[in-house]
Amino acid sequence: MIWNEAKECMSRDELEYLQSKRLVKVVDRVYHNVEFYRKKMQAMGIEPGDVNGIEDLHKLPYTTKDDLRDTYPFGLFAIPKSEIIRIHASSGTKGKATVVGYTRKDLEIWSECVARALVQAGVTRDDIIQVAYGYGLFTGGLGAHGGAEKLGAMVVPMSTGNTKKLTTMMKDFGVTAIACTPSYLLHIAEVLEEAGDIPNIKLKAAVCGAEPWTENMRKQIEEKLHINAFDIYGLSEVMGPGVACDCEYHKGLHVYEDHFLPEIISQDSLKPLPEGEVGELVFTTLTKEGLPLLRYRTKDLTSISYDKCECGRTLARISRFKGRSDDMLIIRGVNVFPSQIETALLEMSGTTPHYLMTVDRVNNLDTLEIQVEADGAYFTWDSSDREKFRKKVAHVIHNAIGLAAEIKLVEPKTLERSMGKAVHVIDNRKLV
Repeated sequence: MIWNEAKECMSRDELEYLQSKRLVKVVDRVYHNVEFYRKKMQAMGIEPGDVNGIEDLHKLPYTTKDDLRDTYPFGLFAIPKSEIIRIHASSGTKGKATVVGYTRKDLEIWSECVARALVQAGVTRDDIIQVAYGYGLFTGGLGAHGGAEKLGAMVVPMSTGNTKKLTTMMKDFGVTAIACTPSYLLHIAEVLEEAGDIPNIKLKAAVCGAEPWTENMRKQIEEKLHINAFDIYGLSEVMGPGVACDCEYHKGLHVYEDHFLPEIISQDSLKPLPEGEVGELVFTTLTKEGLPLLRYRTKDLTSISYDKCECGRTLARISRFKGRSDDMLIIRGVNVFPSQIETALLEMSGTTPHYLMTVDRVNNLDTLEIQVEADGAYFTWDSSDREKFRKKVAHVIHNAIGLAAEIKLVEPKTLERSMGKAVHVIDNRKLV
């Protein structure tokens, strides 16, 4: 059963009972099988018997990405390597890669979770799904692929790298659903528009993730392609895509709490926050065998609600992400999230949501330049009207981020289109 109604619609008491049973088991397993956790718990004076349910979650230690790097490559695995049948890993661009191992059961659960997300997006076994995430060590491609196969749909394993071929196959195969990053889907939409092919496709749904995106970007994608777009969330350390996904009401992403126990904590005190307050999202994996994690700090900023959704699901919902604590830039003492700029651009006409921030330091003073793509009409105006519009964009962005920036308007399709995670920031201050 793909949409496991018994779990997704069970009462809060029933769900918490299930979570407690699974938490007790995972704590016992990591204490006896993972030296890292055993030492941490012993240092805190904690033994497995001290954890009797989710009410004792606060007693357990946090885990960070640095912990995975420090125990590279297999130090946090809870079972022998002989039982690991697949490895995924991060790119390692900011240090050692974080390595994740999966047992056969892990892969089965992962596929079920992604299949649930696809069902929430209205996808069925009769659909044709184009997977345009990258395949390989990145979890996106194989994760979405496994969920689509679990659902029983026809999978087109397109990956990234050839958008023209992708759009041709989308037309020729009658693709009805796609899984990719939202920024890449906007690029796909541009290619289809240029060729006049949007009326010739059968696409009805998109499941987008792997990078933060705004509600306005979702609406723009839906309007351009005449589809429904859904937000899927995951991270390789916890599982991959399929930890949570929104439903047709778009009022938060349903967390698959029977497998992933969520918390929201204060970044300052590291104490759990009440329902509705924005803080850092933390997950404890409840069913993973290869790499079970206790209280993994995601760095993603969001809030959580436990009320029943209009769709009938009783699973907790996390709100659309406000950003990542490690993506936040501090420029001249002001906290700036790139997503604030995207939101501002999508709320005004005359620009696209494509931008590039460059932060530098000149004479010990931070500088910020933002390249913004204007639409084609802008370049037919005379110089005075163009300058007025540039100042308007500067004013809108200033109001959005609380900081003056040098705005440079560039022609459409000037900024590089990413087929993976979009790059919006170049911070040269780290290079000096």
